[in-house]
Amino acid sequence: MNANRIVWLSPSDPPDAFPDVGNALKEPDGLLAAGGDLSSKRLLAAYSSGIFPWYDDGQPILWWSPDPRCVLRPDELHVSRRLQQQIRGSTAQLRFNQAFGDVIRACAGDRKSQQGTWITEDMIVAYEQLHADGWAHSIEVWEDGDLTGGLYGLCIGKVFFGESMFSARANSSKMALLGLTEHMQHHDLELIDCQVVSQHLVTLGACVIPRAEFTQILDQACAPPTRHDDWPQSPVPVVEMLLN
Repeated sequence: MNANRIVWLSPSDPPDAFPDVGNALKEPDGLLAAGGDLSSKRLLAAYSSGIFPWYDDGQPILWWSPDPRCVLRPDELHVSRRLQQQIRGSTAQLRFNQAFGDVIRACAGDRKSQQGTWITEDMIVAYEQLHADGWAHSIEVWEDGDLTGGLYGLCIGKVFFGESMFSARANSSKMALLGLTEHMQHHDLELIDCQVVSQHLVTLGACVIPRAEFTQILDQACAPPTRHDDWPQSPVPVVEMLLN
């Protein structure tokens, strides 16, 4: 492929008709393809290959696979002393998959105010379908009957592909992340994909690995692409996360 061009996909192309991630552009980092659609089959094929959609309203669908890749291993999450103290005094509860639509819309609202509108309405519809099909999940923090934070993403095989998080109260998204990592450690889930590195993620324990290493992990951890269905059905006090 010409180094200055990307592949254009048609909605009629097979769901897995992505070019090899090694053909992604270096500038902007990881841009691989454009077009196609947000069907569940195409999204599952993309994530399993280390590719994700990221675009603004008014743009075509853009597909990315940056190098290096930011990841977080569940047992390496850093919980600061301040957060530990907050959790010990908190009555917050974790719930799983109870308010997926509310979580993704809260994440979209947060991004619209800070970083653009990349969680478009079409994206919301697509991920709500993935949730209905058992692939996309939300981890939620509830306090005094209110949804105060959470995150969402896809779980394929042994990898959780994180998409976004939000906090309506201080550190609520970190509580949700703690809940996710604790759950993953108890269910033999290996890795959280954080996509693109940031200083915030690094302070939480994330690191970067070469894209080639990341895709090798996916070849093992996401084959075959299976759903993870063993999520808690009842609320879990956040403070219990510090006791596990």
